[in-house]
Amino acid sequence: MNDNTPGRARPQIHKVAAADVSVLRHRGGALRTVLGPANAGATSGFMGLARLEPGEFVNEHYHPYSEEFVLLLSGRITVRLDGEPLELGPREGLLIPVDVRHRLENNGSEAAELVYHLGPLAPRPDLGHVDTEPLPHPDLAPSAVAAAGERR
Repeated sequence: MNDNTPGRARPQIHKVAAADVSVLRHRGGALRTVLGPANAGATSGFMGLARLEPGEFVNEHYHPYSEEFVLLLSGRITVRLDGEPLELGPREGLLIPVDVRHRLENNGSEAAELVYHLGPLAPRPDLGHVDTEPLPHPDLAPSAVAAAGERR
């Protein structure tokens, strides 16, 4: 609905190019939060783009407050849901319910790209994501990078 009531402010519109968003690698693959609370003022969830090269994976985790929607754009991946494998091919989508452990793996020979969306948001960012296996690259976590910068 478009509310053009006089005196009512129009909500701010945000356009973000994926190429302008920092890549996060600490959970595995190349993850970019394209639209979220921090860069677009989102209040109900966030959306991102992930690229997994052959052999890469996103570590197993779950979301205690959010559903996750995954749309595979290209390549093939295996999604392990509570340990059970499910294959996804290009242009296939998957809804991962709240509290379901999941791990995304590229066991193929070509890169895989996917869009992910989570919603609703957790009450605080630190409550939204629970890792259930070690991070593949913990030294690349934003907090580790910031801490390394503070020590210099």
